[in-house]
Amino acid sequence: MSRQEPATEDTAAVAERVRAALGSARVAVLTGAGLSTDSGIPDYRGPDSPPREPMTYQQFVSSAAFRRHYWARNHLGWRHMGDARPNEGHRALARLEREGVLSGLITQNVDTLHQAAGSRHVIDLHGRYDRVICLTCRRVTGRAALADRLATLNPEFTAEHADVEVAPDADAAVASTEGFRVADCDSCGGILKPDIVYFGENVPKDRVERAYALVDRADALLVAGSSLTVWSGLRFVRRAARRGTPVVIVNRGPTRGDGLATLKAETGCSPLLRALSEFYAV
Repeated sequence: MSRQEPATEDTAAVAERVRAALGSARVAVLTGAGLSTDSGIPDYRGPDSPPREPMTYQQFVSSAAFRRHYWARNHLGWRHMGDARPNEGHRALARLEREGVLSGLITQNVDTLHQAAGSRHVIDLHGRYDRVICLTCRRVTGRAALADRLATLNPEFTAEHADVEVAPDADAAVASTEGFRVADCDSCGGILKPDIVYFGENVPKDRVERAYALVDRADALLVAGSSLTVWSGLRFVRRAARRGTPVVIVNRGPTRGDGLATLKAETGCSPLLRALSEFYAV
């Protein structure tokens, strides 16, 4: 269930300053995990987030034990991601796109909530939780189909959603994964991996170039809910700043891009974006 914070007078005043900083047209948006917390999906680096150690790409590809551990946890956690619903922030961005204010959106999230909210021009920078890729033949398949195979291989490995803590990449915290059987690609027998960019893995070049092009065409860049800790997101803020494009950051807590921002709004994304969409609708 989404949590909704009322737009206070203070929020409206901040939204007005954000609108002034962004201007009136061709705004590109970069979103991070902080935008989805109001949909019940935790982030990695928010002020109240517990320490998390996500699996790296090197661990996943080099060790069958690590792959077993990941797929067992993901088997329990991925449906929780599917149960999440867009919040006011997602819906506000979709509305701004429909009204012609946003030219496109780059998201570091893998939860597909922007698409569920109605956003059409979305670049999934880090991939999507609902797809799986074979590292050998590069065939991409739906995660739901793999879920059926894993359930058949591991009929005893089940848990209620309420019993597991789920990370932003659909990885669930499970004490033991011993005995879990992993499924290989049913086309070539290769290693299956979530179609998600892991820590230590590069974002595909063509995806980065499409995101750069979106930023280059924009008159302003809005960052919502990202600490910009990793280079994959920070690069777009630096690109915009070098070009003299205004950068507005909305995030609780400091970010690595604060020194490059035209305006920093230290507030929650959902109420601020809702108020911002109302300003543009006037």
